[in-house]
Amino acid sequence: MTAFTRAFHGKHLHRKPVRRVAAVGVVAAGALMLSACGSGGDGASGMDHGGSKSSATATAAAKAGDVDEADVTFAQMMIPHHEQAVAMAELAGGRASDAEIKDLAAKIEKAQDPEIKTMTGWLKSWGKPTTAGDMPGMGMGGDGMMSDKDMKELKAMQGKEFDKMFAQMMIDHHNGAIAMAKTEQKSGRNADAKKMADAIVTGQSAEVKQLQSILDRL
Repeated sequence: MTAFTRAFHGKHLHRKPVRRVAAVGVVAAGALMLSACGSGGDGASGMDHGGSKSSATATAAAKAGDVDEADVTFAQMMIPHHEQAVAMAELAGGRASDAEIKDLAAKIEKAQDPEIKTMTGWLKSWGKPTTAGDMPGMGMGGDGMMSDKDMKELKAMQGKEFDKMFAQMMIDHHNGAIAMAKTEQKSGRNADAKKMADAIVTGQSAEVKQLQSILDRL
């Protein structure tokens, strides 16, 4: 074998192991990548899915733990209560003669209609019915709810007579809502529901004073 031949064979013999080592390295790296993606342990895809499931479970558990029976009752009772206040306020537009009554009625309608939607959304998210049928005590006077007869009488009034009846009925109605909100403040657990209860106590207490002032001067 010539020197050239020996050099040629020697050169290629030294290269072959390098190629095998490189190939083995590529295969090993590929296997590690596939293992990571498939296992969800260190792969990005696996981490995302695992994290999302854990986060969703934790969020659902937190929501369930942040609601008690007082929160549910508060929302279920306050929705029809607000609906009646809005119905009373809507009558003022074509019947009231006092400008302050008209302004306050518009304010009540503007404030309570969105709260009805908010509380309805809460109950749906809590998996509870938005109505609870005949609630004990509803419409019996303690909660300030007006009877059908009361509403018909108010609807039949015009001018100053309407203003007086509206002011008195809304005072009673607001006092009922304030009492319900104070129960939520004391017994509720949900932060959003308690915050709304705080707003109802503050806002409607101020409106009761305003309505009483209007009634005193009529």
